[in-house]
Amino acid sequence: MSKQATAKACSNIAFIKYWGNRDPELRLPFNDSLSMNLSQATTTTTVTFRDDIQADSITVDGAPLDGAGWQRVSTHLDHVRRMAGISLRADVVSANTFPMGTGIASSASGFAALSLAAASAAELKMSEREMSCLARLGSGSAARSIPEGFVEWLAGARPEECYARSIAKPEHWDLRDIVAVVSLEHKTVGSGGGHDAAATSSYFEARLAELGTRLPLMKEALLDRDLARLGPALEIEALSLHAVALTSRPPILYWEPATIALMRQTETWRRQGLPVYYTLDAGPNVHLIVEGEHAEDLERELSALDYVEMSLHNRPGPAAGLVAD
Repeated sequence: MSKQATAKACSNIAFIKYWGNRDPELRLPFNDSLSMNLSQATTTTTVTFRDDIQADSITVDGAPLDGAGWQRVSTHLDHVRRMAGISLRADVVSANTFPMGTGIASSASGFAALSLAAASAAELKMSEREMSCLARLGSGSAARSIPEGFVEWLAGARPEECYARSIAKPEHWDLRDIVAVVSLEHKTVGSGGGHDAAATSSYFEARLAELGTRLPLMKEALLDRDLARLGPALEIEALSLHAVALTSRPPILYWEPATIALMRQTETWRRQGLPVYYTLDAGPNVHLIVEGEHAEDLERELSALDYVEMSLHNRPGPAAGLVAD
């Protein structure tokens, strides 16, 4: 006896960041956030619940998962098993189109795809809002990878109110995120460690206070398709997150020399007339935000930089969805 389903989900880039949990177990953030799904940074996951295995088997990008990684996925599967009233162990096979653990939010696409595939295999009927809440339990940012396009994640007062919703479809704006990969090394401090340490920074509360003004400004700019307003706020928000990380106890430095070089280069491109802005997640790689009409020019400029190892060109991506056999 077996029950199987396959799902595919996009990673996302946060315009307003999620950093720190007011409830680590339920992954309830301190603030609302905004993001864009990344069309070419995806995870495809097949979950098969089986009655002939005694423990969950998990493979990611062709390699067996063990230790803390295995435990995190198995614990998430336990949520689905409890909801479905089943005890079957699962065979999980997952594949990414982009490097894991490098600041491109692989846990977001990973747990969104895992949640949808596992819930479908377990024959659970769930709304998009409920699925977003489920994905959040595995990785906070995974809540944002369930809806389509441009997404708002509501912190909510209660767990059932902490979910993500689409505020604009992918076709709303031809915005591109070209991820400039300057390091393929797995980061030494994961996002989980950063969330745990966030509130130890003396700048943490100041950042939250600033979001009261920054978030509505950025949401309005996004809905108005106004990069001249959105872009500068993107950069300030990214630097704000890293200021908290740098002043946490212990301090967390995600940047490499090439990260800073590319941030400086972005400023140079703007002075030269190329309207591009940067943002960063918890990692060294730089997300370059540009409108579609300028994307080819940006890629040409990137290709001339010897410290950029590869790039990943994303449009606004779709919602997480099931994949036919």
